[in-house]
Amino acid sequence: MLRVFGSQVLNSKVFGMVSEDNVIEDSASVEDDFDGDDYDYDDGGDYYDDDYGDAGDDDDDYGLVEDDDVDDPGAMVSRRPKLGYTVLQEADIKQRQEDDISKVSTVLSLSQVEATILLRHYNWNVNEVHDEWFSDEERVRKSVGLFERPVVDVSDASKFTCGICFDLLPCDNFASASCGHPFCRECWQGYICTSINDGPGCLLLRCPEPSCKAAVGPDMIDKLAPCEEKEKYSQFLLRSYIEDNREAKWCPAPGCENAVNFAVGGGDFDVTCLCSYRFCWNCTVEAHRPVDCETVTKWMLKNSVDGENVNWILHNSKTCPKCKRPIEKNQGCMHMTCTPPCSYEFCWLCLRAWSSHGVATGDFYSCNVYEAEMQKGNVDAEMRREMAKNSFEKYTHYYERWASNQSSREKALEDLNRMESENMEKLCNVQCTTMSQLKCITEAWLQIVECRRVLKWTYAYGYYLPEHEKTKTQFFEYLQGEAEAGLERLHRCAEKELDKYVTADGPLSDFDDFRTKLTGLTSVTKTYFENLVRALENGLEDVNSTACNKIVSPRSPASPRSPTGRNGKGRGSRGKETPRAGGSPKNVDDTSK
Repeated sequence: MLRVFGSQVLNSKVFGMVSEDNVIEDSASVEDDFDGDDYDYDDGGDYYDDDYGDAGDDDDDYGLVEDDDVDDPGAMVSRRPKLGYTVLQEADIKQRQEDDISKVSTVLSLSQVEATILLRHYNWNVNEVHDEWFSDEERVRKSVGLFERPVVDVSDASKFTCGICFDLLPCDNFASASCGHPFCRECWQGYICTSINDGPGCLLLRCPEPSCKAAVGPDMIDKLAPCEEKEKYSQFLLRSYIEDNREAKWCPAPGCENAVNFAVGGGDFDVTCLCSYRFCWNCTVEAHRPVDCETVTKWMLKNSVDGENVNWILHNSKTCPKCKRPIEKNQGCMHMTCTPPCSYEFCWLCLRAWSSHGVATGDFYSCNVYEAEMQKGNVDAEMRREMAKNSFEKYTHYYERWASNQSSREKALEDLNRMESENMEKLCNVQCTTMSQLKCITEAWLQIVECRRVLKWTYAYGYYLPEHEKTKTQFFEYLQGEAEAGLERLHRCAEKELDKYVTADGPLSDFDDFRTKLTGLTSVTKTYFENLVRALENGLEDVNSTACNKIVSPRSPASPRSPTGRNGKGRGSRGKETPRAGGSPKNVDDTSK
């Protein structure tokens, strides 16, 4: 099977593309592995055998589901832990924090409180604390606020005057930090509680004496603060261990209290929390590989309501020439009247006063003045509106497909959970088979979920492809179309065709053939998406930008074989929908028929 791309001939084997006609044939040997009840997915290697380069190497694991992930549906992710990240629960964070405090305390011969203050000042970096301390201990003490001896000697006094409330009280009603400045306990408590209620800044609390820089440590909090404030302080201290640490971040999933410690420089930033939420450690947005963080940031900003409201206003309205408020035309006549108190009457086309219009200017339904201005090239505002309209249509095209794949992914997750909780056992009973022989079903759904995520972000990638790089755009759409077509076939097989075996009254003779087909489709889809991810992460460098700007391919994403998607908004489903800027309408058929 050959593909002609510009002046190049692309062999499907080179690009890892597998013919749809060979799905069953290629997967026949795979089905043999399911015949035994004691089948073990971890034995015998990966049954995804690709011919594409080194696709089986660890470096080429693109986050797509591997067979050894099937036993843990929450993993859905990968072999990412090999790249060096650790998920930390609250107990793990506390233990690491206490270990670091003990380490500094032992090495520097300091109290636990002093070690805590030091680590907090240096963002919990043990090595930096040691380097700075041994480099210049006196300077560190001064900057952090650790005094070796009190600067105020009040040991002989029986009563003190509080520097805040000015009450004369017995010495047992007073307390002081390492500096020795005495303040009554009531004033200390008010000072500490106010600081804690103001937020995490209480971790850098200093002596109330204006000229004193002595640090107020956890010992003072434990001694003087009420229970509620103590708990808040403890939480601030615990959270600072993650938030001030350059190698750790909180999981952004709602309600999750876990953190992820990441080996900076590991390369791939996709991580998975114990709560099963997968996200990018670098930008803390949901996992978006193969799209880079910069593109994701621009795309999410583009999706914000305010940004697109501006585009909509430019697309659908004009500003009143007098009061400058945007006006939407809701009737056929060109005679516009602004709302009170402006009430200015003007022509919708040329934006000039309506009093200057009449039969000579084209009457009510046209404007000769506007036509003349257009011929002179003076209608800049109209050109800007047309550009905004084209930009809005292009954005709408990509956003609809981005959102459609997101909703399909969420639905696939629901179907996966329902399959595992309700239908797997029922399927075992109806088809008289074992759970080990049904692992291909779980794996297919995991592959669908992961591929929907990848496909979703490829639309953000496509939106920002430079329009002048036609060759890259066409090659990208070709790879994307191949991947999406394979995914749609797999999704339909797992969603529609599986149902008849679940609802059957007894064993069906073709169930083994179905498992073979599903396994083959899963393998083929994985290959398609590995190729797509690899190409995008390489910046589509396989394409010669000087090549011919025309692609001839019977399976391009715009061809009749492109899928429409589960929600009718697939890659090629433009047809009668809003056309993409610079593109032409496409017709599509259901590839599953």
